[in-house]
Amino acid sequence: MKFSKYLKNNYLIILLFIVIIAIIDLMLISFKTNNQAIVGVTVTAVLGFISYLIYDFYRRKKFYDKFINDLDLLDKKYLITEMIEKPNFYEGEILYDALYEIDKSMAEKIKEYSLNIQDFKEYIEMWIHEAKLPLASLNLIVHNHKELSDKKITEQLKRLDDDIEQVLYYVRSENAEKDYLIKETEIAKVISNVAIKNKDILLENNIDFEVEVGNTKVLTDSKWLEFIVNQIVSNSIKYIRNDVEHLIKITTEENNKNVILKIYDNGIGISKSDIPKVFDKTFTGNNGRKIETSTGMGLYISKQLCKKLGHKITVDSKENEYTDVSLIFSKNDFYDVRTKVT
Repeated sequence: MKFSKYLKNNYLIILLFIVIIAIIDLMLISFKTNNQAIVGVTVTAVLGFISYLIYDFYRRKKFYDKFINDLDLLDKKYLITEMIEKPNFYEGEILYDALYEIDKSMAEKIKEYSLNIQDFKEYIEMWIHEAKLPLASLNLIVHNHKELSDKKITEQLKRLDDDIEQVLYYVRSENAEKDYLIKETEIAKVISNVAIKNKDILLENNIDFEVEVGNTKVLTDSKWLEFIVNQIVSNSIKYIRNDVEHLIKITTEENNKNVILKIYDNGIGISKSDIPKVFDKTFTGNNGRKIETSTGMGLYISKQLCKKLGHKITVDSKENEYTDVSLIFSKNDFYDVRTKVT
């Protein structure tokens, strides 16, 4: 806050003061008051007025400078009401009370929207669970009566199951921390569940599914990890190449800092220009133009869940040759599952 702007803002008051002083001096002169008395009154009034202006300026400056500084430091600007103190001048009190009411109104509106969104999410989750029941029945019927079905039915049921599960995990991903449980998890068991889930489609497409993970264990949520791995495997199945024997190979590597789960396939790969964007929401790239069922959501959701779990996910690929997805689990004194208390 600048003093020059403060004076400019109060020029009417200053002008009025000058006029009043002039009138008083004229009145004193008309009453033939002693010149020294007139000068004394004028000087006293001017000094008093200047002192008031200086005092008023600095108390306002103190409040507004702190207000602007605190606002600049805040990422969430709406929290400013928690940072400022109630000022000791009238206009500042009006601003303070107005900000409080605005913040209160906004908080109530956000709460209302949050409740509506939460109700909608709960409805979607309930619907998804209900939809999964007839879908599971259809999968069982197809599996037990293969003579009545063909490859296309199996593929469409798998696609429907994946899409429904994607919706469920997307709805939950914003508040994933409320749903997961970090514990010691065997990677082999997670891969086994994913293999069973994709068994029919793997067999239908004659895909060689190789797993070399040994007894590797990590600290994660098995349910979330299973979803992530399933999304990667589903992509590997979706983007197979017809000119080679189909292969999906899952291995683990370990060093002092990390455990790395690698999921390799010899499918159509990803173009170099698309690799930086594969985790972007709804991005399908060149492969999306080849495969109409691409949604661009699987890797996006997987990336979000990895962030919540404290893992990393990377993609290495060469078009028409391979895709290699790595899930990286960090290790330290608190994270290493091999550490035992003695």
